[in-house]
Amino acid sequence: MRRAKPQKREILPDIRYNSVIIQTMIHHMLQRGKKTTAVRVMYDAMDLIRERTNGKDPVETFDTAMKNVSPVMEVRPRRVGGATYQVPMEVSANRRTTLAIRWILASATSRSGKSFAEKLADELLDASKNEGASIRKREETHKMAEANRAFSHYRV
Repeated sequence: MRRAKPQKREILPDIRYNSVIIQTMIHHMLQRGKKTTAVRVMYDAMDLIRERTNGKDPVETFDTAMKNVSPVMEVRPRRVGGATYQVPMEVSANRRTTLAIRWILASATSRSGKSFAEKLADELLDASKNEGASIRKREETHKMAEANRAFSHYRV
């Protein structure tokens, strides 16, 4: 086991919107170290959101989508005397945003056709309206936690 917890790296805000969460999303989008491409795709998606919401601030839509997708509870496996129970637990703030970003990117990738910027914009718009695959994923996670509420006394 590790002696000490590793230090969290400070993430600087992005250039255009001065937002740490958008910069985190860009970091999660990175493929093969091509950050310029990831930045361009993210900003294209934000521009598309601005167009489709008739000039409304895309950062607001992004924040709403992130808030809607973020899970409050999740199940974690806990081994008790030979049996493994799925124990519902609250999700920390960091993990909440990480899961939301991961689910949004995964569901945007699974959409068919179009460029990734368009798929990402569509997914963010859907998530801000409480629709789409990423919202379904959050609901599924909450249902699992609710179904296993009987094992909540096994919390660590």
